Amino acid sequence: MRSFCRFASDRKIFLLRLLAVCIPLALVLVLLCQVVFATTYIITDGDRVFTHTTFATDPAVVLDEAGVNLGDADTFTARVESDAASITVCRGQTITVRYHGQEQQVSSSGETVGVLLSRLGLTTDEGDCLSQSLDTLTWDGMVLSIDRILTETQTYAVTVPHETIRCAASSLPKGTEKVLVSGSDGEMLRTADVTYVNAAEQKRTVLSETMTVPPITEIIAVGTGTAPEQSEMPVIGDGIITLPTGEILTYYDTAQVQATAYTHTDAGCSMLTYTGTTVHVGTVAVDPRYIPYGTRMFIIASDGSYVYGVAEAEDCGGDIKGDRVDLYLPTFDECIQFGRRECTIYFLG
Repeated sequence: MRSFCRFASDRKIFLLRLLAVCIPLALVLVLLCQVVFATTYIITDGDRVFTHTTFATDPAVVLDEAGVNLGDADTFTARVESDAASITVCRGQTITVRYHGQEQQVSSSGETVGVLLSRLGLTTDEGDCLSQSLDTLTWDGMVLSIDRILTETQTYAVTVPHETIRCAASSLPKGTEKVLVSGSDGEMLRTADVTYVNAAEQKRTVLSETMTVPPITEIIAVGTGTAPEQSEMPVIGDGIITLPTGEILTYYDTAQVQATAYTHTDAGCSMLTYTGTTVHVGTVAVDPRYIPYGTRMFIIASDGSYVYGVAEAEDCGGDIKGDRVDLYLPTFDECIQFGRRECTIYFLG
């Protein structure tokens, strides 16, 4: 009985010693497995480089374990070899591409400009100007412009404006003008290099000019002489008007009208009449349905207080309707003094 008890005690001691040896051995084996089967990855995320050790073999899982969040446009590349493992994160980039005047925004991940254009199906040729070379790597926020530049030589006609010269003429009454030489514009053939960027003209370089039709300078005589005194009254008889100068006019009909005065500086007026003549004392604006253009007249206030004299229907106006006429006077003050009067028109033969 003592022998059996002693045997049991020795066995218990043996088992305890064996357990004491096995537990550290198991721990060593676990550590050895970690060393043998775990992988340490070098993770590069832009400027951030760090390591992460894991039993995972899926790079996406490794990045998730390491706390690296990927956006929809982000990608990564992984390399696992016997002596090293690495994961490189490629963050998505937003690129503005302006191609031949059309703009679009695209995503990239650090590829070259050439690869990006090829992926987008955009081609370039010798006429294109790129803001970045084809081997440039893209970056977030890049603006890439591809402009189509075309230069062609053109020959075309241009108008050469004529000059106008005014000269004093004492033989004409002051305030009147007379065209001595009618001016006209000339024409020139011009050859130029015209540069287009994306079909829009950007530059025009003149190469040569050839005058085909010379311009003609217009010469206008400006009266500086003394105007006839308005106080000198004509003598009006049956069908005959005798002027103070002795000149005799004949008339075939008369009309009573309401007359006002205008000058070339009034709003909407100029030195040219509606019929193309130059305004002067004697120019009358009429309603052509009432008094046809070209009608010669002698006009005097019905009460004899004002003699306008010989005139011609050459102009018109928006307010001139029916028995209304507008008499041209050289200055605004003269128009104010004339005011509105009832006048008699003698239609000259």
